[in-house]
Amino acid sequence: MTMNVGSADRVIRLVIGVVLIILPFISGLELWSNPVAQYGAPLVGAVLVITALARFCPLYRIFGLRTCKTA
Repeated sequence: MTMNVGSADRVIRLVIGVVLIILPFISGLELWSNPVAQYGAPLVGAVLVITALARFCPLYRIFGLRTCKTA
């Protein structure tokens, strides 16, 4: 498994992922009353956090993308 997620991409994924995991449970917005949004957002957030920590994104691999510097 080759790294294909760069540093800036990694930080953005971590921030957005953590926000998506936490926001539906602490926010009182009407948007999060929909079960699809309430449970889907944390799921997407978890995927973003996992890909940031692993520094590997399967979709990047499929599309041949790479945001990290090549060694």
